[in-house]
Amino acid sequence: MAVTDFSTPAYNQGEVNMLLQRYLYSFFAVAALAGGAWAQTTTATTNTITQTFNLPPVGLASSETAQINVTNLAANPSTGTAASCTGTISFLNAAGSTIGTAASFTATAGKTDSVALPYSATAASGRTEIRGVITLTVPLLAAPPCNLVSSMETFDSTSGVTHAHITGPTATFGVRPTPVSVFNPGR
Repeated sequence: MAVTDFSTPAYNQGEVNMLLQRYLYSFFAVAALAGGAWAQTTTATTNTITQTFNLPPVGLASSETAQINVTNLAANPSTGTAASCTGTISFLNAAGSTIGTAASFTATAGKTDSVALPYSATAASGRTEIRGVITLTVPLLAAPPCNLVSSMETFDSTSGVTHAHITGPTATFGVRPTPVSVFNPGR
């Protein structure tokens, strides 16, 4: 019968830090690649990338309005291009057809833009399902800082009382990543 000595750690503290650092880098790399529910297309003539974010479907009744909100949390840098997120917001019906026309937005540092869809614009009779689409246009070269957070809500058209709130995807570009530090209590 073999006896295992558990008094000696299998890894020294340096190896543990290296493994943790590799794990964190791998986690952030996979998270950056996954990026939620978005697609990219590149437009060669304008040197931009288009990212599309699809919000989940939500029911809308005749007494309600749906609204998509986008906020740029990026701060303006002390030098360089000011923070800015540019794109469009659209609403789609249950068949996937765009309701009305897409609304353009440019969210500067700390600014929130909102686009509302009253039930009457859906041309539905009775409760209907809708979903939102946020499309970002990102310059390939010298992208301005953009840290866009989004949400979709439904509310009573008369009283303004919120009925549903959905936190949407986040998009970040042109923002320097915050360095990851590994806490090492043994040193």
